[in-house]
Amino acid sequence: MTRVAPAGTDPVPERTDRTRPGGRGPANRPSLLLSRAGVTAMLGLAALYTLLPMLWLVLSSTKSRQDLFATNGFAPGKDFALADNLSYLFEVDNGIFLRWLLNTVLYAGVGSLLATVFSVAAGYAFDKLNFPGKEKLFSFVLLGVMVPGTAMAIPLYLIAAEAGLVNTFWGVFIPGLVFPFGVYLARVFSASYIPNEVLEAARVDGAGEFRTFCRIALPMIAPGFVTIFLFQFTQIWNSFFLPLVMLSDKDLFPVNLGLYVWYSSALSQGHPQDYLLAIVGSLVSVIPLVVLFLMLQRFWKSGMTAGAVK
Repeated sequence: MTRVAPAGTDPVPERTDRTRPGGRGPANRPSLLLSRAGVTAMLGLAALYTLLPMLWLVLSSTKSRQDLFATNGFAPGKDFALADNLSYLFEVDNGIFLRWLLNTVLYAGVGSLLATVFSVAAGYAFDKLNFPGKEKLFSFVLLGVMVPGTAMAIPLYLIAAEAGLVNTFWGVFIPGLVFPFGVYLARVFSASYIPNEVLEAARVDGAGEFRTFCRIALPMIAPGFVTIFLFQFTQIWNSFFLPLVMLSDKDLFPVNLGLYVWYSSALSQGHPQDYLLAIVGSLVSVIPLVVLFLMLQRFWKSGMTAGAVK
């Protein structure tokens, strides 16, 4: 099909939908994976991958010991035994599971709060203050971000052994106060949330650096503070390898290490009741994290989008 051309010129072929401008061949069509159906399918698979283990955990926690091994993992048991399982969980070994929970709250709650304060103060200083060697020191912070925590467990154990902190509360608590990734995030949040003009006005009015940070900067960076706190709280709550290396006293165990002891006992010594304890305890240990995220989700969402909009 051709268009009418002026006299003395060649006919100009009409471009169809299959031809890209410039005659460079067929137009590119979006692939199936990038289509709406493909994206929806991938999100559905991601949701199943996330929710199926939690569904199995909830259903297994409601079964009796007999139903746990006699029924399918995703099928309900004959008897709803969640109340009995919870009662047994908190009574076994004189309530050792409750002690593990309290230990974890101290390790994760108090430790992550202090770590967040230190991280925000350090990030604010790296962003707003000028001092010799600032960028070189920040490079060491970034180096700490790239080193995985498990690689530091043995060096931390050796240092704790020299200081006499092995098999003590402080041997697990003190390493949680250092959070290089939190320092990096705090610097980003400080640059996004705290205008330099506000700090200059506070200094002109006679406020010192510490007062400026506490009264002006810290309230403005509150969403970032909550985001860093949640990251560190989750990291300490899920910490396993460092307590495994550092502790041998059951009374000092965090909940993850205690559940591992029960699970190992069920496998190695043939104690099926310990297997059920590990399952129910895992369900209970997830609840504080879910509650905390729901309580702080407003601050967390705003903190995650910091700097996205100018």
